[in-house]
Amino acid sequence: MFFRPADILPISEFLIDFGKEKSFLSKQMAGCRYSALFGHQEITKEDLDYNGSRFSELRDALFENPYQEVWGAGGNVPFPAYKATFSQAFRGFIMGWKADQLRAASERTVDTRADLRWGPDRKGFRRILHPNGICLFGLWKITKDNPFTGYFRNGSCGLVIARFSSNTTPFRGKRKSFSLVGKIFPTTDEDHANPLIPASFITQQDLGNESTKYINDAAMTNSPNVTALRRFPIGTLILAREGSVFTRVDKQSDIRQLHEIAELGKSSETPTNTPEFMQLQMTAGQPRIEGDRLDFRDEIYGQIFDLGNPKAMRALSFDISVSNEGRVTRFTPALKRVSVKSWDKIGQIVFNNAVASYNGDHVIHFHHPGWRDDKNHPSTAVRIGGKRVN
Repeated sequence: MFFRPADILPISEFLIDFGKEKSFLSKQMAGCRYSALFGHQEITKEDLDYNGSRFSELRDALFENPYQEVWGAGGNVPFPAYKATFSQAFRGFIMGWKADQLRAASERTVDTRADLRWGPDRKGFRRILHPNGICLFGLWKITKDNPFTGYFRNGSCGLVIARFSSNTTPFRGKRKSFSLVGKIFPTTDEDHANPLIPASFITQQDLGNESTKYINDAAMTNSPNVTALRRFPIGTLILAREGSVFTRVDKQSDIRQLHEIAELGKSSETPTNTPEFMQLQMTAGQPRIEGDRLDFRDEIYGQIFDLGNPKAMRALSFDISVSNEGRVTRFTPALKRVSVKSWDKIGQIVFNNAVASYNGDHVIHFHHPGWRDDKNHPSTAVRIGGKRVN
């Protein structure tokens, strides 16, 4: 293990700003983490060599270096609390498009489906956005008839590895935007031998942040609202920067289509039918975890585990709802409203394990499905072969 929980400075009350980060970490940690701050944001040979992965491979990597060996056990250090900062979002911007780190990261997330990005030092890469997260393991289950294809079909069941994260502070009491992103493997065998390429999904709350006391109430969609002024002033500039780069790279900055799920496990002869909207929200009846300034990672752990007990005691489930009826209204680039009618609950994601770890924040990679002008036809993709063609 190259990184141990004991190596983490107890900084849960101190959000690191990159302007202080280099000197701070080099003094306090003798270079242990500074080399992993950014890593290679651009596509590397490791990304290009990807040809699928095994669920067990990802699971083992994520449990390799947990921040806390047993959640709630005595002697644990607090979780690290990284901050997405102005300097990170604009790193390389003045030097031009080729040096732009956010641009490189944006292109990479669309162009490569790699699941793990170890890097030459096996310390991964630093997430510019949503740096604090916890990974979850479970099953994607569709239990209701619907018109959509692939793993939206009734009876579909596949392994899921997901990451629940926040764009800013991890602590309760502050506005933030929660996100749940994931990979669906077309199998229920955790020890499948052949590498598989999972389908990805990206869901999030309002990109301009929301006041959500309990994660139970976070409704995350593939087409979230945008209320940029809630992040004024610095956060608004970061959000504007994100929107500008994402639009240039992949046409749409605030919508992630669902065609990878609709094509997973589907025969080529069957026409693809992809829903326009998907919403994930914690199933009613899940416990509400109390605590002032509670870290959302503790909140997730508390849904599944008892303090100090490494055995999972409960399941954590999210309802999967879809719809083709909705309206997206863009008043300005900084203000978008999405009105969806007739949400249809078609299944659940049921998680039975979780881990907050260094590799969960720095090594696992979640691909963003690329934009298609017609979501059901690959020939209308905006990016092909690592270049924007449309």
